[in-house]
Amino acid sequence: MAAPIAIAITGASGAPYWRRLLQVLLDAGEELHLTWSPQADEVCRTELDRPLPEVLEESQRRAHGRGRLRLFERGDFRAPMASGSAPYQGMAIVPCSLGTLGRIAHGASDDLVTRAADVMLKERRRLVLLFRETPLSLVHLENMAQVTRAGAVVMPAAPGFYHRPRGIDDLVDFIVQRVCTQLGVAVRLVQPWGDDPQEERPS
Repeated sequence: MAAPIAIAITGASGAPYWRRLLQVLLDAGEELHLTWSPQADEVCRTELDRPLPEVLEESQRRAHGRGRLRLFERGDFRAPMASGSAPYQGMAIVPCSLGTLGRIAHGASDDLVTRAADVMLKERRRLVLLFRETPLSLVHLENMAQVTRAGAVVMPAAPGFYHRPRGIDDLVDFIVQRVCTQLGVAVRLVQPWGDDPQEERPS
């Protein structure tokens, strides 16, 4: 098995994204090390009608031995992802609140989420920050530029429509596919542009 992937969940809207990302990565046989902010549970209850621990437990059961999901409390600085000595393929924060992004941009490692992100940047590993908030202030844009210069990938949760989505699940898959691609995990949830027959391409 390859080095694990770190996943963090913050309190921004977007619970369907991380739930699907966990499913896809576990089905692909990846080992995931996950932590979350306190607000993530409230958002999960609002958007998925279930508490976050229950959804995570379901994800662990679904792995069926293909992948592995390990959970770490936000204050656990003894977790492997808190140190550059532990190998990782990379990290994705899904969704990433703009407050979290701002703390990462300025090196404010006040919990395991931001500490792990700081480690990914200093070790020159892939860090994907999936944000959803809109519109953006100049503060947000400058913070995004700062983390981009530091090596992070700033990704808006903005799905395309050229794959002709039939529902919300297809829109979620579009974004999850892009996150997996950035992490170097080969999955095929959505046909890439140019793979469709000519008659199915958008005009």
